[in-house]
Amino acid sequence: MKKFFVLMGIALLGSSLFAAEFPDVSISEVKALAKSKKAVIIDVNGSESYAQGHVPGALDYEAIAPKLADVLPKDKKTPIVAYCGNPKCQAYLSAARAAEKLGYKNVKHMPAGIAGWKEAGEKTEKGSKST
Repeated sequence: MKKFFVLMGIALLGSSLFAAEFPDVSISEVKALAKSKKAVIIDVNGSESYAQGHVPGALDYEAIAPKLADVLPKDKKTPIVAYCGNPKCQAYLSAARAAEKLGYKNVKHMPAGIAGWKEAGEKTEKGSKST
């Protein structure tokens, strides 16, 4: 039984470290970044979800993933914010890690996801074009 608790503790510690891989940003911070157009916001929920509603100005990761290096700005200090469905969703990591691999130094995560964005009463954009 003692081994079980030790393993559970290690697993919980590992998952908390994993969750902190990219700094979190709040809905209000993302709203300000979207309004200022000083960041690239990436929706990682898939093209169908993106078409139904996304953070204004966000890009559809499913559509841009193959050409991400061409879509992101040349300035590697540009804030990149990735989000997915909700706080439990980890899909954002694919976009965040891809941006980091390309050399971007200011990659963040909006843990509330699109569900939290909508619950906060924030407006979404609809449409299928992401670039």
